[in-house]
Amino acid sequence: MTLTSTPPTGAAGRTAAQSAPRARFVDLLAAEWIKMWSLRSTAWTIAVGTLAIVGFNVFTAYDDYSNWPSWGAEQRADFLPNWAMLDSFTDAALLCLMLIASAMGSLSVVGEYSTGQIRTTFTVVPARSAVMAAKVVVVTVVSTGLGLLAAGGSFWATQAILSGRDAGLSLSDAGVLPALASCVLAAPVAALVGMAVGTVIRASAATMGTSFALLLLVPMGVSDDHHASAVIDHTLPYSAWARLMQVAEKPAHFPWSTAGAWTVYAVWAVVAAVITIFAVQRRDQ
Repeated sequence: MTLTSTPPTGAAGRTAAQSAPRARFVDLLAAEWIKMWSLRSTAWTIAVGTLAIVGFNVFTAYDDYSNWPSWGAEQRADFLPNWAMLDSFTDAALLCLMLIASAMGSLSVVGEYSTGQIRTTFTVVPARSAVMAAKVVVVTVVSTGLGLLAAGGSFWATQAILSGRDAGLSLSDAGVLPALASCVLAAPVAALVGMAVGTVIRASAATMGTSFALLLLVPMGVSDDHHASAVIDHTLPYSAWARLMQVAEKPAHFPWSTAGAWTVYAVWAVVAAVITIFAVQRRDQ
């Protein structure tokens, strides 16, 4: 009789895992894309959020359209071009966009931690940073799409209304495209911040509160009337958006450049992405 030895189950599992092909990054992107769109809330959030944002802006533009006949020549002249641009994307619209985008970003991470699915994900794909990098790419693409829908729809609708008073702007006007780009890109910046906070905190309520404070509450509590506070103010995404929405220069206590505002956007996005990708390396799961 010939005896054959059977390797232990654990060894067999390790052998099988070692022989299996490693997941390509494109496969991770596909998996994260499916995860994102398998949630019905994703499509509904984008649809309802876009309608709400466009609605905020249309209401403001129509209000100015209605009041236009009662305005004097000076007030009408002051309206163009900055206030006409702000009608296309109001503070309330930005607030709504950042809240929606940051929630999408944070839930893409916190959702898996709360269900325990993240353990399965990291077991199947031990390269944690690659998994999180795929999440960053997918969330950035989806949130940018949200920004495009919200900003594009708002600009088209509001300027169509204002054109009835010959007060509308067009894409060819100076400064309009960069201003619109700042509205679009506010969404992925907020989404990446939400992801970074979610990766560090891993609790839904605390993540939402912290993201909201960083993106919106802190700018409300910081003034640019003094140099020290202006320095802080000029490092915040909300303030960068407000600067980029100035189609024409206007007086300020401590003026700063559009290049500086774009740099703020870039730094927040890059730092948030780095935290999301590499913070998981030092966590227990």
